[in-house]
Amino acid sequence: MDNLTGIFKDKKLKLTPQRIAVYKYLKSTNEHPSAETIYKSLLSDYPTMSLATVYKALKTLVEVDLIQEINVGEGNFRYDGNTAVHSHIQCLECGRVDDVTGICFFDLNDKIKDKVDYKVMSNQVYFYGICHDCQNKLNN
Repeated sequence: MDNLTGIFKDKKLKLTPQRIAVYKYLKSTNEHPSAETIYKSLLSDYPTMSLATVYKALKTLVEVDLIQEINVGEGNFRYDGNTAVHSHIQCLECGRVDDVTGICFFDLNDKIKDKVDYKVMSNQVYFYGICHDCQNKLNN
């Protein structure tokens, strides 16, 4: 929490209860929820908080590098409290998104730089497949 306070103080941003709640929610889960999912999960504790407030909190938390915004191609963003460099995999049946750990594609930036006329800044790698639970459902 001190880290959160320090980051907001350094960036001269107000640390609101809603921003804290959204941040704590994302840090407490390995799931990759949408803004709507976060909103619904926090609504009982923050009944006056709007969906727009959740979106604004997420935008701010992304801007100060406290969370990641991920786009697995479903028309809306998901959010990840894990800011370490890692890839994601999405189930094509249920939509679940999981982290891919132990494999780093960061060296792709170096591999591509001689093939393009760009200064490569970053990359994101997404995988798609069928999760274990959906495989079991499909086989039964």
